[in-house]
Amino acid sequence: MDYEEALMAKAAWYYYFENLTQQQISDQIGVSRLRVVRLLEKARETGMIQFSLRRGSEDRLEAEKRLKERYGLEDVFLVPGPADPSRTNANIAKAASMYIHERLKENSVINIGYGDTPGRVLNNLATMAESTITCVSLTGGVSYYLPNTLSNVFNAKLHLIPAPLLASTSEMAEAMRKEESVQQISRMISHAELSVVGIGSMDMSATIFHSGILNNNDLLYLSMKGAKGDVLSHFLDSDGNPVSSPIEDRLIATSLDKLRDLHHVIGVAAGKVKAEAIRSALKGHFLDILITDTDTAQAIQEMDEAE
Repeated sequence: MDYEEALMAKAAWYYYFENLTQQQISDQIGVSRLRVVRLLEKARETGMIQFSLRRGSEDRLEAEKRLKERYGLEDVFLVPGPADPSRTNANIAKAASMYIHERLKENSVINIGYGDTPGRVLNNLATMAESTITCVSLTGGVSYYLPNTLSNVFNAKLHLIPAPLLASTSEMAEAMRKEESVQQISRMISHAELSVVGIGSMDMSATIFHSGILNNNDLLYLSMKGAKGDVLSHFLDSDGNPVSSPIEDRLIATSLDKLRDLHHVIGVAAGKVKAEAIRSALKGHFLDILITDTDTAQAIQEMDEAE
């Protein structure tokens, strides 16, 4: 099921099963009322609505509803698990890009976090957008936010924190945070319409380890401290609490307290290896919207039921 069909199923579910009006559906899924009308028409024309939704759509929407209610989220959008696991990040980034593109307004400002999947989202959006979007980095590490696309179109204006993701010492990190150029970006972050963040797992495939910013010894140390994953390179325990470590003092990244105060924070991550990390971010209430796949949602549900 692609993004269009998934959105069509969601609109149909709300209209036929929860008796929402077209305007209420418009407000719920963040698209225009006219778009809702067209989605419902297409659902009927294609046979998706035949007195009931196809079983796969019904199960997926129920899973979205469970996650939304359990963790107090604005929205959850699930896509099917990939046939090829190596396509997980690409598929989730594509779905997230389409989800965000539906909700972009003229002169939109978007915060983007560090990581492989948010980077893919940024590149997708910059090639899809009809008008220039303004993107603000949530962390240091300029190279991670630069264009990485085969398209000649990159319709985004980047405002990047002019600092590394991880400073060599805590004193240097503190000095960098006080620089006016860094402070300017920090002020811009508060005014964005939405923020996109990835969620890292505790294994060497995670961007922060795979890229060499942290090494295998750091991974072992953080795991021993109880870390289950990271958001913006802030490591969290199983309850979503920050894990204290010397690494945190050297980090140039938007704080978790500030992230929690931002509007419409979208977590974009998938893969069973990330399920525990995603659950930590949800339990810490750092996300407002979750975009993941059905396999990951199932793994999170199993952990919830086992608790």
